Amino acid sequence: MGLSAEQLKTSLDVLAAREPGFAAAIARVGYPPVRISDRGYATLLRTIIGQQVSVAAAQSVWTKLSEALGDLTDPTTIAGVPDETFRSVGFSRQKTGYAKSLAEEVVSGRLNLADLPADDEEAIAQLVRVKGIGRWSAEIYLLFAEGRPDIWPAGDLAVQIEVGRILGLDARPSEKLTRELAEPWRPHRGAAAIMTWHHYRADMAVI
Repeated sequence: MGLSAEQLKTSLDVLAAREPGFAAAIARVGYPPVRISDRGYATLLRTIIGQQVSVAAAQSVWTKLSEALGDLTDPTTIAGVPDETFRSVGFSRQKTGYAKSLAEEVVSGRLNLADLPADDEEAIAQLVRVKGIGRWSAEIYLLFAEGRPDIWPAGDLAVQIEVGRILGLDARPSEKLTRELAEPWRPHRGAAAIMTWHHYRADMAVI
């Protein structure tokens, strides 16, 4: 489960006391809604399906695959399924390989999503060993599906943009600088990330 509304508010209140930019952002757009995904294999499969396509397109592919194969929460469902089946519902060759790789890692026990390391960096390292799961996908999974409070996806473009806006910087900070700027926000960086996305959507609504 992701961070609860109470956890988000508590963490953001701490951040607002440390950094006036967060206090001003909360006053401007309010607290963010919770963002929660189910823990486990299906969420990572959805992540792979959603790469580089719209939300609607990803949902369409998920629905078609579910209709073709059945229960997608069970990784054994796609074991041995021909590549043609995946392509018929909208998978690219690359995504087909990624989906099969994920299922194999889970079925074999090499990736145990019920028992990832408690250390965030070690958990990320385990997840990115799966083909098709990069650091950003691993971080998003740990934040939204496991509710880890100090995950900081500094490589996310929207996070960088809104850190710059919230802190009143002249330009969007680099990933390296975004990481450095957030060091004083430990152990509340997950809430900070969710706040930046909330702030970003509010900015887009105004434009």
